[in-house]
Amino acid sequence: MLYAYEAETESVPPQSFLGMDYAMHGLYADSEGNRPVYPGYYREVEEKLKREQRKLSHMVKDSQNWKKQKKKIAKLFAKTADQRKDFLHKESRRITNAYDCVCIEDLDMKAMSQEMNFGKQVMDNGWGMFTDFLKYKLEEQGKRLIRVDRYFPSSQICSCCGEKASVTKDLSVRRWRCSYCEAEHDRDINAAVNIRNEGIRMTSG
Repeated sequence: MLYAYEAETESVPPQSFLGMDYAMHGLYADSEGNRPVYPGYYREVEEKLKREQRKLSHMVKDSQNWKKQKKKIAKLFAKTADQRKDFLHKESRRITNAYDCVCIEDLDMKAMSQEMNFGKQVMDNGWGMFTDFLKYKLEEQGKRLIRVDRYFPSSQICSCCGEKASVTKDLSVRRWRCSYCEAEHDRDINAAVNIRNEGIRMTSG
């Protein structure tokens, strides 16, 4: 099967590569085995927002108290957005300074957010914003962001021997052993390594 890819920007050949696999309950897992500690900013204030929104619902619309409560809720949302944005800026800058080429999957975040029970995690995660920050920061330094096709089976391929494992089609399988070479894998780290390797192949091809 052939896969479609997008390589963004043409520059000098990169020397250092990082593969990143999107993580629903964090931000990403990378090909170096790292997982950032990502604060769930929306989750932290979710209950408070619900309380404040309930108060608003019991007020007379367009009254002075209603307007004050409306502003209070807006400030909570704005603070959460600013915290997320600040974290993503710092994390994308750190990665940009350390690597010449970052390889990610070209995911449809809108479709993922519409999946059952995934909306809040995807919204709080900020992956789309994070990859936008990465893209322009890398380009500013003459570096590259490579998007690997979303249908590339990064989670199913053993990064050690290349054997494809059907067991990983089950998303609940987080760790698995390759039946061919017997290498043991963390699902997300293995996927990140495969994404990095595919990025290297694309730039060398």
